[in-house]
Amino acid sequence: MATRELVVLGTSSMLPTRHRAHNSYALRWDNQLVLFDPGEGAQRGCTLTGVAIARATAVCVTHFHGDHCLGLPGVIQRRSFDNGASPKGLGPLPVFYPGDGEDYFDRLHHASIFHDTSNLQKMPITAPGLQASLGQFELSAQPLEHRDTCYGYRLQEPDGLSVDGDLLATAAINGPDVGRLLDQGWVDGPNGRVTVDQVTVPKRGQSMAFVMDTVPCAGALELARDVDMLVIESTYLHAEVELARKYKHMTARQAAELATEAGARRLVLTHFSARYHDNEVFAEEARRYHGDVVAADELATIPVPPR
Repeated sequence: MATRELVVLGTSSMLPTRHRAHNSYALRWDNQLVLFDPGEGAQRGCTLTGVAIARATAVCVTHFHGDHCLGLPGVIQRRSFDNGASPKGLGPLPVFYPGDGEDYFDRLHHASIFHDTSNLQKMPITAPGLQASLGQFELSAQPLEHRDTCYGYRLQEPDGLSVDGDLLATAAINGPDVGRLLDQGWVDGPNGRVTVDQVTVPKRGQSMAFVMDTVPCAGALELARDVDMLVIESTYLHAEVELARKYKHMTARQAAELATEAGARRLVLTHFSARYHDNEVFAEEARRYHGDVVAADELATIPVPPR
């Protein structure tokens, strides 16, 4: 069975705490493994959660503030080690990041001495929109409003078809004939020829958005539009909304209001300020404005809600 879930490697914002590592995430999506914003401690978080860095198929960095990228050297060097230990070697690993941060990326890539066999594929973002196709889904990016160049990401599965059991029964198609119908587009049944469009209904593709370090803005809203899972920063509670505005962050309430406006199904809050010790207070505030809220915990696994 296909696995679609977010693995939380860290949830802290600028300052790690005794109980929170820098924010960092891994998304398992069928045969894809996408790492988002590998902050300090990402490599250890992968070890603790059973996420194999060698299996990563992409890395997405929103911006080059330290809490979103200081774990990248460890991820790169671990991948380099794994590549050297692999009999067949590892394929290219695309790394997406703001194009005007090329110097920062290169410094992180070569932060210390190591034999580099990481086989990275640099993918600087120079314009919003579609960036790449990864497996069966498309990766797009939109600019966010932070103190430095910052991009959010969206993964979108294409729309497809779903077999309707009632329509199959009406057409008297069952057993191996169902597989033949789906493979070749038609099958001759007891009531005559049946085509695949006669027994299927449209099925919307699943989607996920990743929005970090921003005030509410058009880019965040576009990324979050009708997604199944929105992973979004909520650095502060709304009592500190002026502080959030000053540093260009969001409150839990603002994140929930944005998710509701966008029609996002599941809201995952993270990137918590060290001033707060209980993650659940963020969820409590957000639940006043959105019905499906998860405050991310360290090393937790959060499923993408099925359609």
